[in-house]
Amino acid sequence: MSFEERAILHVDMDAFYASVEQRDNPELRGKPLIVGGTSGRGVVAAASYEVRKYGVRSAMPIRRALALCPDAVCVRPRMARYAEVSAQVFEVFREYTPLVEGLSLDEAYLDVTASRVLKGDAVTIASDIKNKIRLRTALGASVGVATNKLVAKIASDLQKPDGLTVVAPERVNEILDPLPIKRLPGLGRKKGEQVVAAGLHTLGELRLAEEERLRPLFGKHWQEWRDRAAGIDERRVIPEHDEKSVSNERTFGEDLTDSSVMHAELSALADKVAARLRAKQLQANCIGIKIRLHDFRTLTRQTTLGKPSCESRVIADCARALFETWLVENRKPRIRLLGVSTTEFVEEAQQDLFVDVERVQNEKLDATLDAIREKFGNAALGRASLLKRER
Repeated sequence: MSFEERAILHVDMDAFYASVEQRDNPELRGKPLIVGGTSGRGVVAAASYEVRKYGVRSAMPIRRALALCPDAVCVRPRMARYAEVSAQVFEVFREYTPLVEGLSLDEAYLDVTASRVLKGDAVTIASDIKNKIRLRTALGASVGVATNKLVAKIASDLQKPDGLTVVAPERVNEILDPLPIKRLPGLGRKKGEQVVAAGLHTLGELRLAEEERLRPLFGKHWQEWRDRAAGIDERRVIPEHDEKSVSNERTFGEDLTDSSVMHAELSALADKVAARLRAKQLQANCIGIKIRLHDFRTLTRQTTLGKPSCESRVIADCARALFETWLVENRKPRIRLLGVSTTEFVEEAQQDLFVDVERVQNEKLDATLDAIREKFGNAALGRASLLKRER
């Protein structure tokens, strides 16, 4: 794809809910798994690839699914868990572009047109995103790469699971024409059946159909649907509304009991949050922490800065101070989760009349760290204060 063309990705996690359950519970791996209920009532929320071989699909009644595969294992959905993993996935997306349009917990469009200057071509970015998702979550994703949203979405579904499909502009008709009508996003099952009944079985046949065949099916929108079959789509990737907060949190495999490790973890979380603020060209005026204890009790503390900041040291110091104040009244806690959050953003803080030497030094250090991580990855360099955490 040339630089002048848009570069759009559609990322779709593979059997997301079922894959999370199989990852979290090794006993479910390799087994035909249905997420969506255990009593035979309700519908299938997600189906593992092992159970799909029997014809089980999402939105199918559980009773029907069990008739197709009596040996299937059924588990109830854990939406909070899926949302937690989804946040990790979307964090990967935003490391490559702010233009992320989420469609669900496991699906999104990304416009990486401007990202190619620093991140490489669209295919390299797609491959990197797949690898990072796998590294951080142990889950697979399929990605479609094209010059618009429609073709990217179709492409992401062509080589599941764990696929990476690129559709160059000159090959759109070649790839789309043989596909069955049901592959066209937005058509719907009932309308798709009507189109097939009218003798149009493939996208190519729809693309080449005359107006008199299409108008009875689509009315005044007949040209729009013919264009869609041709892979024509001018829609922009619309990112989510302005963020109200930027945060990061971590759940620990074993409860933390060492206060120095707790402080180091807070510093690491604050460092990531500050880097994300700088990437978004935001400064925060309110800093908060989140603490979840071993018994799952969760509490938060927050404070307001004297002036907005995106400096790692400022945010880390504030987070540690909040934690230290809480720790005075809560000796020897066992902590399951820690988080750092920032809110009340401004795009550019008013500068002091006189130069703040410490602020200038912090900004230079942050800029150096950001540049090194941009080139070599987030793990390439850290602060000395985080060494305790690594040990």
